[in-house]
Amino acid sequence: MKKRELIQAVAIHADVDNKTAARLVEGTIDVILATVAKGEIVNLSGFAKFAKIKRPARMGRNPATGETIKIKAKTVAKITALKGFKDIALGVAPAPKIATVRKPSPAPVKKAAPAKKKAAPAKKKAAPAKKKAAPAKKKAAPAKKKVVKKAAKKKR
Repeated sequence: MKKRELIQAVAIHADVDNKTAARLVEGTIDVILATVAKGEIVNLSGFAKFAKIKRPARMGRNPATGETIKIKAKTVAKITALKGFKDIALGVAPAPKIATVRKPSPAPVKKAAPAKKKAAPAKKKAAPAKKKAAPAKKKAAPAKKKVVKKAAKKKR
C-alpha cells in the first residue's frame, strides 16, 4: 500500500474527505519524524516503536581477511514492531475490520416547487396494432470454388 492508497483508506474508514485524511496522515508522520529527530522515543502501543539509537565505536573483524578493524560510532533509526502488530501480521489475532466502501452522504433536502395545475390531457385513440411482416428468405448463392495455382519453381 502506498501513501496515496493509505490516505484513501483512512478517508473511507473515518468517513472524511480525502483532503482531511491527507492532512491527518501527513500530520501524524510529521509529528513522529520531528519527535524522533529530537531523540525522543515514539511508542504507538500495539503497533510500533520509533527511536533514534546512538551506537558507540567498537572493534570489529573483517570477515574476508580476519583482520581486526575499528568501527566508528554512528546514529541509526530503529523501528520495532510491537506485539499487537506482530500478532495480527502473523495471523495469531484477527485483523481489525475497516470500511472499504464510502457511505453515501445524505442528500440535501430540496423544497419542491408548488405544483401547477395541469390541463386534462386529451384522450387519444389507440392505433390498431400492426402485424409484423415475416422476414424475406434469402436464397443462398452457390459456393465458388477457389482455383489454386502453383508457381513454377525456377532452376538455377
